[in-house]
Amino acid sequence: MTHFPQASSERRAPRIQLGGSVPALVMLEDGERAKGKLQTISTTGGLLRLAKSLSQGDFVEVAFQTQSGPVHGMAEMLSPTRNLNEGVLQPFRFVALEDDHHRALRMAVDSVADQSFQGIRSTAWSARKSL
Repeated sequence: MTHFPQASSERRAPRIQLGGSVPALVMLEDGERAKGKLQTISTTGGLLRLAKSLSQGDFVEVAFQTQSGPVHGMAEMLSPTRNLNEGVLQPFRFVALEDDHHRALRMAVDSVADQSFQGIRSTAWSARKSL
């Protein structure tokens, strides 16, 4: 079954900063491929560093590997946010993911978010209790 991610107007999906450490492959409608690096990812989309920008509104396939498994889904490219010396930062939003790929993405994002939360909880929470 296919999952269609929906952004919530009430609460943003947690963003995980990857800093360009995860290679990604972008496949365009005309069959052309572009390699990029994931800067940020969430369950609803992400931010890619690409050699050159793609057109806003382009529908592409985005594929990358997580510790929870491969993620491969359809995405819509959004407006590039910043030109860099070595390319451009371009956000995208997922429009369709197969269940297995959505599960791998959610598990990867939740895993990193849980680790971040545990770090905050162990210091900030204990300090608050003593007030």
